[in-house]
Amino acid sequence: MHILVTLKVLFLLTLANGTPVIAKDILGSHFAFPIDVGAKFFDGRPVLGSSKTFRGIFLSVLVTSAFALIVGMGWKIGVLVASMAMAGDLFSSFLKRRFNLPAGGRATGLDQVPESLFPLLACRSVMMLTALDVVVGVAFFCVGELLLSRLFYHFHLRDHPY
Repeated sequence: MHILVTLKVLFLLTLANGTPVIAKDILGSHFAFPIDVGAKFFDGRPVLGSSKTFRGIFLSVLVTSAFALIVGMGWKIGVLVASMAMAGDLFSSFLKRRFNLPAGGRATGLDQVPESLFPLLACRSVMMLTALDVVVGVAFFCVGELLLSRLFYHFHLRDHPY
């Protein structure tokens, strides 16, 4: 198992997923253009929802890439981690809309697994992660995200404690 590398990726995953939340708190609705531009899917529900914005993805990639350099992983790893985390987040949002769950609604597991699994799988060969590294990384991210979400809520950075 590659503990140090897995921890670095988990740190980057936390940044990738936390940056849009913090950006929303700081910037409010400024530059918050929804990715789905308000489009509806065949079922009449939003494709993704208004909380998934170009600003969130852009800032996630920018911040994660910068910190990837700081932790010695290279900006390309930061781009990979952030873009795959955002892809996982968009996938989760798409599924949540299909299940008629509201934006910001709780879906434990669905909210955490894709946004950690996608980047860990994408980094697997580049960083020589084992299957165990991926499983442990997803498990730690799920637990850590739930704990950090409560902390963000306590500091009024999140609208919900999950």
